[in-house]
Amino acid sequence: MLKIYKYKLPDINGQTKEYEVKHNSIVLIGANGSGKSKLGAWMEMNDINVHRIGAQRSLTFGEYIQQKSFEQACNLLLYGNEKEQTSKNGRWQWDGEKYNYTSSLLNDYENILSALFAMDNNQNKQFVKVCKEKEQFGQPYPKVPSTVIDALQTIWARIFPQRQLEFDDAKVTAVFSTNTNKTKYKARDMSDGERVALYLTAQCLCIPQNRTVIIDEPEIHLHRSIMNRLWTEIEATRQDCFFVYITHDTQFAANHRQSNKIWVKSFDGQSWDLEDINISDLPEQLLLDIMGNRKPVLFVEGTTESYDTKLYSEIFRNYYIMPCGSCSVVISQTKAMKNNPQLHHLQCYGIIDRDYRNDYEIEEYKKDNIYTLKVAEVENLFLVEELLDVVNKIMAFSDNSRIEKIKKYIIKDRYEKQINRQICEAVVAELKYKLSVADISKKNEEDAKQSLDDIYNDISYDSIKSEQETLFNNAKDYKEILSVFNCKSLSSSTGHIFDLDNKSYCDFIIRQLKGDKAKDIINAIDPYLPREIPK
Repeated sequence: MLKIYKYKLPDINGQTKEYEVKHNSIVLIGANGSGKSKLGAWMEMNDINVHRIGAQRSLTFGEYIQQKSFEQACNLLLYGNEKEQTSKNGRWQWDGEKYNYTSSLLNDYENILSALFAMDNNQNKQFVKVCKEKEQFGQPYPKVPSTVIDALQTIWARIFPQRQLEFDDAKVTAVFSTNTNKTKYKARDMSDGERVALYLTAQCLCIPQNRTVIIDEPEIHLHRSIMNRLWTEIEATRQDCFFVYITHDTQFAANHRQSNKIWVKSFDGQSWDLEDINISDLPEQLLLDIMGNRKPVLFVEGTTESYDTKLYSEIFRNYYIMPCGSCSVVISQTKAMKNNPQLHHLQCYGIIDRDYRNDYEIEEYKKDNIYTLKVAEVENLFLVEELLDVVNKIMAFSDNSRIEKIKKYIIKDRYEKQINRQICEAVVAELKYKLSVADISKKNEEDAKQSLDDIYNDISYDSIKSEQETLFNNAKDYKEILSVFNCKSLSSSTGHIFDLDNKSYCDFIIRQLKGDKAKDIINAIDPYLPREIPK
C-alpha cells in the first residue's frame, strides 16, 4: 500500500494547515533573508514529531565516544537532555531572553554518535536475547539482522567507495583503501565533507520511526557530486520518515525531481508568503534561480564566460543576467517567463544580436520584451567608433590615426571582400524566418497544407536577394557596416593597431569596465543598446 506523508505549514494568516504528499520529501526554497530557517523552527515548535537539523552545526567530536544507555542517548539526540521532554529547547542555546532556534550552533555530534552506538548495541542485544530463547526450546536461530551501523556503512560505501568506517570500542576509525594497502586514521580527522556526511547520516538513521526530519541547508560542506546521492540513499533507507529540505541551492532543489517544491517568498515577522512551484515552460533549475533572486531578469546569448554576459553584467548591474546559449533559447525563455503568472512580480527582458533580422522580425520580438542590438553581433560593440575613441585616449595616443586605420581595415579589407558571402547568408536567414512563421499548429491536415502553400507562394527568392543586395551594397558608412556585418573574428583582429594583443583586445575592454573608465566605455556603447531596457 502506498504510504501517504503528512506535514504542517502556516498559511498567510498564521493558521496551521496540514498537507499530504506521496513522496517522502519536499523542498522549501527561497532567497537569503526570506524566512526559511524561521519557518523550519516554526515547524519544529508546532509538532513534537518533528526533528530539525539546523544549518549551524559543529563537526567536532572526541576520539572516544561516551557510552550511554539507549534511552539516555535517544533523549539527548531528540531533546538535548537525558530525560524525555515535551520540548526540544534543550537542543538550542539560551541567550538570556529566548532560545536561539535558528542561530544556535548545534553541538551534538557526540550525542549522535552515542545514540548510534547505543542503538547498535541495543539491536545486537535484542538479537542475542531472541537467540537464547530459540536455543532454550531447541529452535533454529534467526538470520543475523542488519543494525543501524550496518545501514550507515552501506550508505557510506556507496558515497565514499574508497573510504570505510569502523565502529569499535567506542571509537570511529576511517580507513582509506587502495589496491596495495590500507591507511587508518581517526574519523574526527576526516575532511569537512566526510564528517558532515557521517553526522547527517547518523542523525537520520537514529531518530525514531515515522518522524518528520527538517534539514536546514542540506548542501553545506557537501560536494555537488555526492550531495543528492547521499540524500537519495538516506531517504531510501528511512522511507518511514518524511524529509523537509530548506535551501537556497537551486541545483540541489532541481535534482530532487520527485519532491514537491515550495517557494518561501517572504516573511514579515509574523507570517510567511508561501507558494507551490508549478510546472513551467522554463527549465526547473532556471525557474528556481529566477525565484531566488529579487532583480529584474535579462536573458542574453552565450555562456557565463562569453562576452555577452561579461558586458551586460557590467552595463545592466541592476539585473539578474541569465545566459541562455543561443538566441532561440533567449526568445523562448523570455516568452516563458513573461507568461508565467508566478513571476509577474519580476520584470524580464531578452537581448539578442541583430544578426540578419529584418525590421519586421525585430518589431515582432519587441511585443515579448525581446530586443536586438543595433550592431550585427555583440562582438561588434567592441569596434564602434565611440569606443575606439575611448581606447585611443586610454592608450594616450596623440591623434586619431589608429581609429581611422581600424575603420579602413574593417571596411576595405574585411567587409568589401566578404559582401557577397554576407548577402548569401542573409538570404538564407530570411528564407528560414519566413518558413518558421508558417502557422500550422492546431490545424487539420488540409488547413496546414494551405498555410504552407500560402507561405511558399509568398516567398520570392529573387525579391529577397534583391532586397539584401540593396541593404548590403548601400552600407558604406562605418556605423552602417557594423550594423549588418556578421563576422565574430572582427573584434579579435584589430587590437595590434592599438599596440594590444589581438586576442586579448576584448578582454582589455572588459577589464577597463571594472575600473575608473567604466562610465566612458558604457556611454560609448550605450547608443547601440536597446533603449527599451531601462538601466
